[in-house]
Amino acid sequence: MQSSCSVQEFWQNCASKLKEKMDAATFAMWIADIVPVRLEEKCLVLGVSENVFTDWLEENYGSLIASTAQEECGRKLKICFEKGYEPEPAPVPKEETKPLRVAPAAVSQSSANRFNAKYTFDSFVIGNNNCFAHGACYAISTSPGTVYNPLFIHSPTGLGKTHLLQAVAQAVCQNNKRAKVEYLFSEEFCNLYIDALNRKTLPEFRKHFRNVDVLLIDDVHFFAGKEGLQEAFFHTFNVLYNAHKQIILTSDRPPSEIGGLEKRLVSRFECGLTVDIQSPDLETRIAILRQKQKDHTVKFSDAILQHLASKVKSNIRRLEGALLQLVYYLTVTNHKADFMTIELADSLLGSLFAEEACASITVDQIQKIVADYYDIRVSDMTSKRRPANIAFPRQVAMYFARKLTTLSLPAIAEQFNKNHATILHAVSSIEEKQKASPDLKLELSIIERRLKN
Repeated sequence: MQSSCSVQEFWQNCASKLKEKMDAATFAMWIADIVPVRLEEKCLVLGVSENVFTDWLEENYGSLIASTAQEECGRKLKICFEKGYEPEPAPVPKEETKPLRVAPAAVSQSSANRFNAKYTFDSFVIGNNNCFAHGACYAISTSPGTVYNPLFIHSPTGLGKTHLLQAVAQAVCQNNKRAKVEYLFSEEFCNLYIDALNRKTLPEFRKHFRNVDVLLIDDVHFFAGKEGLQEAFFHTFNVLYNAHKQIILTSDRPPSEIGGLEKRLVSRFECGLTVDIQSPDLETRIAILRQKQKDHTVKFSDAILQHLASKVKSNIRRLEGALLQLVYYLTVTNHKADFMTIELADSLLGSLFAEEACASITVDQIQKIVADYYDIRVSDMTSKRRPANIAFPRQVAMYFARKLTTLSLPAIAEQFNKNHATILHAVSSIEEKQKASPDLKLELSIIERRLKN
């Protein structure tokens, strides 16, 4: 049965009724930012951001939302929450709409609001995992263009690359108010380039980016496969480098591993200093939590912080999210920090901890554990040899890489020196074989337990 109105209209009507039934503060905290996803025959799917504590929302307001939805549509609906949605910004009135910029103004003291004020060197927690990246960035901030140029920082998402870039930008602006500093994501650079092409303003685009003192670009792996964009950036890079202007780039992988990136760009990216950031160790994660606590009035015990740090290992954003959910719980329930116990934290963050168990698994770990289980060499996982005693374990490893990591098919394929079609075939093959083989199903269960432990 299809709804006579869109899911957006349906939810807008529900939200209006909920606003009348709840106090303003509660509505603003839990309901206002919900995004309607889809309306099904027996289910209303609502989207919430990663930081929202869905178990609490469902337990405390799920029934009210369900009854309100039933009032609106005349039938009983199950309420389902999905994470990963952000509320759309309020539309700008037409009379206030600003024209698209041809090229951005250079960052200076007057436009420092582009940065997150919390992303400074003082707030960056230094550990064994990031000390080289931090040291290089700090040195650059005091003398841009003279040391470590270019600087290329790579790491998985959520480990502090953006924090360091913005710390450099803010420090340079503070040290030299006349410095022209440009910080942006590679996708923004791409959009500005396309806009300049369409508007026939490429000379202005080139002039802007070739006259900055410091250029910081986040996530340059976005350039992969975009030949025109790479051409434009190649020449901009050369002009800045030859003029001894500072360049800092970040990516989720080293330059040589960015597929679809021209060799001449790889060579340019590697001609300076390349550093990586690893996942933080337990002590560093605890220190990060203590630093993040300073943003809140709630101060948890060391036992709670250590428990969170021991459970959330993959990246800093997840760690911050876990802390924030506990803070929200105490705020909404009007309890003090000493009310929080390890058992309560486990109850509140159970789904996040389960996701974390999978999120922290890498393809390298999968290849090693599967190779050990089937008594083959780890190097066989990426070789071109195809005897059955190697091909089958390799397929098992591909299956778990798809199941237990968040990597895309092309990213997984790169780790096995194969193409994404091979990964799809392997996953499909293992899924079909385990349906017909209890022994294989048991083997996969044993391997999965080893991976998660």
